[in-house]
Amino acid sequence: MLVTDDRRDTATEFDPDGDLAPARTAAGAAALASAEPDDVPSRVDWAAVAVFAATACGLAWLVALPLWLRGQGIADPLLPLIAAAMMLTPALGTVAGLLVERRRRGRRGARGILRELGMWPLRPVGRTVGFTVATIFAMPMLVAAGLVVVGLLGFAQFDLVGFSGFAEQLEATLPAGSPLPPVGLIVAMQLVMIPLGAVLNAPLAFGEEVGWRGWLLPALRPLGVWPALLLSGAFWGFWHTPLILLGYNYGLTDAWGVLLMTLAGMLFGVLLGWTRLRTASVWPAVFGHGAFNASAGLAALFVAAGSPIPPAWLAGPVGLIACGVFAVVIAVLVLAGQFRADRLGARLG
Repeated sequence: MLVTDDRRDTATEFDPDGDLAPARTAAGAAALASAEPDDVPSRVDWAAVAVFAATACGLAWLVALPLWLRGQGIADPLLPLIAAAMMLTPALGTVAGLLVERRRRGRRGARGILRELGMWPLRPVGRTVGFTVATIFAMPMLVAAGLVVVGLLGFAQFDLVGFSGFAEQLEATLPAGSPLPPVGLIVAMQLVMIPLGAVLNAPLAFGEEVGWRGWLLPALRPLGVWPALLLSGAFWGFWHTPLILLGYNYGLTDAWGVLLMTLAGMLFGVLLGWTRLRTASVWPAVFGHGAFNASAGLAALFVAAGSPIPPAWLAGPVGLIACGVFAVVIAVLVLAGQFRADRLGARLG
């Protein structure tokens, strides 16, 4: 980026690491600009993208295979372990993509790779840290907004005072005759623990986000901002197929579940991808992803005793109503100018 001072024939340019370098003439500035590596490639390296996709998806199916072979589906006690292991497969896909990418971009040091993936340096620090903290608190609000819509549409009733549904669940886990602990206090503790849950979930969320937003989104950026956001999000959603076809997330075991997860991945992926483009860092998406996972069970805290339970494909954290909430938030960001090129910038590291 060039900042020209009209009072003299000089220009000041930001180098790749954020330092200022004077250019005494316009020609000198142009030379510096042409010599400076740009983190947005001039074209999509489809070979690297294909290898990334094949590795991430192939390993996801391989990791999930025991669930299919054991025949217990999402009731399998191994599900939490397998789902956690599956979250690491996009990171392995990223390694494979980077190896293929070396043919075009040549050998780069660790610093260049970290910069390409949005891991380091954190510049500007204030914006990166601010967005990261904001995403941790915004994700529970997204889930809560979906619950508000569910309640307004009459699909479920919520008890925000006595927490009667949660009290029933809690009572069922206690030995007969045991006194019920203060339910309101437990609910408050659960809410306070969400930011901690975001941090605890971050290592596994990083396994995904370093692939989707760290590598794939910038790799697709030559297609344009919106195609890159939507395509990377669609692939993220589709990657869940081995679990979705077992009934995970929606209770659907056919193509409708895959299509719905792909839609959710596209819309939610726009929000996480926006933080990546806005900050040139993957960390807001990592902690935002972790916070969203930590918030997914909010409905269990607030549902009223005896309330109807709507199907997960409609009212779950990534169901149709949630997709509508994501779409509204995206529209607000668009109207606020948050997707303008001057806000997203040309560089991703």
